[in-house]
Amino acid sequence: MFILRRLLFVTIFSIVWITANAQFAEPEIRKVEFSERAAFEARFSSINWTGQGLYNPTTIDRIPTIEIRSRLQAVYGEPTQTIKDLINNNFRPGKAIQFEYWFIIDGEMPLMVLDLDGPFENGLVYVGASRYIDLMPQVKRTLNRQLMGDEGSPAEYSDYYFSPERDQWYLVQFVDGEFKNEMIDRPSFR
Repeated sequence: MFILRRLLFVTIFSIVWITANAQFAEPEIRKVEFSERAAFEARFSSINWTGQGLYNPTTIDRIPTIEIRSRLQAVYGEPTQTIKDLINNNFRPGKAIQFEYWFIIDGEMPLMVLDLDGPFENGLVYVGASRYIDLMPQVKRTLNRQLMGDEGSPAEYSDYYFSPERDQWYLVQFVDGEFKNEMIDRPSFR
């Protein structure tokens, strides 16, 4: 009987330990490439999207979006899509973004991060599947660690942004060690 109790205790302890450690496991974050957008949209077409679960502030919520974009560039490369990819698709610029990064977390959970107001605000907008709300804080902590760590050192990029409030187009860049947002005429997208 003693051996059976001990075996039961060890089994229960092992299950609790594995479950607890799984909650703190580093999620695998894979960026969706531009060419994979249609497959992503089809796969997650019935998802209920939410921004809840991602409100715990981290460092990346407090730094300018123009800098976060350069850190995303360093870690994940080009965005999944930018305004340039959307503008000729019956897309109104007033509803446009500067950039969107789409991710699949642990092969299951969809997540999108995008700018709030181009280069003029701090932080990002995070949108994930509501059924994974309990995993979102860990995903956000992992993104924060990646973007603020050595691998997230700012990388050069160049985007366009349209501000409907200002009725103005901007060229947004990180070049030669400087962040820039320059007013421009509407660019021609081909």
